Amino acid sequence: MLSTALAGDADAAHRLGRLYAERDDRSAARLWWERAAQAGNVDSAFNLGLWHQRHGTTEEAMRWFEAAAVTGDAEAAVKLATVLLERRGDLDAARHWLERAAADGSCAAARRLALLCEDLGDPVGSRDWHRRAALEGELDSAYDLGFLGYAAGDEGEARHWWEVAGRAGHADAAYHLGLLLHAAHDPEGAETLYRLAAWQDHPRAAFALGRLALARRDLRTARIWFERAAHTGRLDAQRMAGFVCVELDDPAAATRWFGQAAGAGDVEAAYSYGLLLIAEQGDLDGGLHWLGRAAAAGHHQATVELRALVAAADEETRHSQEPGRPCDPPSCCWEGPSDPELTARAELAVAAGRRCGDAVPNPADLIEILGTWELITRGLAERRDPVLWLAETSGLHAPAVEHLRSVRMTLLRPGTAPWPAPAEVEHVLVTARDLRRRLGLR
Repeated sequence: MLSTALAGDADAAHRLGRLYAERDDRSAARLWWERAAQAGNVDSAFNLGLWHQRHGTTEEAMRWFEAAAVTGDAEAAVKLATVLLERRGDLDAARHWLERAAADGSCAAARRLALLCEDLGDPVGSRDWHRRAALEGELDSAYDLGFLGYAAGDEGEARHWWEVAGRAGHADAAYHLGLLLHAAHDPEGAETLYRLAAWQDHPRAAFALGRLALARRDLRTARIWFERAAHTGRLDAQRMAGFVCVELDDPAAATRWFGQAAGAGDVEAAYSYGLLLIAEQGDLDGGLHWLGRAAAAGHHQATVELRALVAAADEETRHSQEPGRPCDPPSCCWEGPSDPELTARAELAVAAGRRCGDAVPNPADLIEILGTWELITRGLAERRDPVLWLAETSGLHAPAVEHLRSVRMTLLRPGTAPWPAPAEVEHVLVTARDLRRRLGLR
């Protein structure tokens, strides 16, 4: 091979360069690739581009990538475009090479163009390039098309593309299609998609399956799914696994899960962990510690329990009475709205905002906003304007109530307005809590 390469055979020189690269002799590899590339070997030109990119010689990297790209090498064109964007910020040149690569059938180039169009505020161009990539089998673009459809209010489009990607093995797409079906009051269809995602180790899908099992009081199945999600470090899953274990009369497992979640900062778990330590292990000091942690974080019931327990402990000390069980184990009370469709809408809104790179609110805050409106307007006659009625009944200004309603409608009907930013959500959440307080609701 050496004599052939020395005689000017480009393919032999390329193979020789690859052989040296496999032996980790990069200098020799570069030497032979340069001889091969100068003799017209496209693969060597591409390898030289990679070599210089890794060594930080950007100009040389671009030169060799371009030498390969002009021959129609789509992968080299994508690499060249990437360097032009990241190192030079040359948008026009990068777009030229991406379009050339996409025309040669590169899914990666089509997808990169789609994302570029999104960044430039060109939704039509973005959809076109994502569609071209998706039709060529690019599952991430099919997944993104689902979000573009959902954000535009076209749930049929979202459902189509999430199904394309989800059925082909994209776990996130399967999960978000499950959320969409759940939001559309199809829990059976949602469960099928959640399972598809969960078997690919999607923790949120496992958690959703736990909630579905819990809703039908299948506690053993709920425990399996919650614990599967909990093992990934998800705090709400650890807390829910603790609640289910209490229901299944397994206090040791409940203590373990509550303890893990509490130690990681989950306030509700800290409250339940404190109660469980006292009720099951007689550990008053430990229980008071965790109740104090929960109370310090603003947990109202923890504050009430803490005061009662401290008072009871003082009384017990004074009278030297035989200790009993100071409190019962935490009950399995599931906080949040009873309507799982609202939870699905909140999570879809957050996911859509996060995908665009926006600052996103806490899903729990969106769930509270949606649940508050359902609670305060329940039973209200359709002929009455809920905003005016709530303003008159509560004494709150009508514009504040209208703002609450408008954010709710944005979450339930995507595409009607931009997704609410965290600051707006925080403002509306104050209104929601104030309304509940004024109306005597919790």
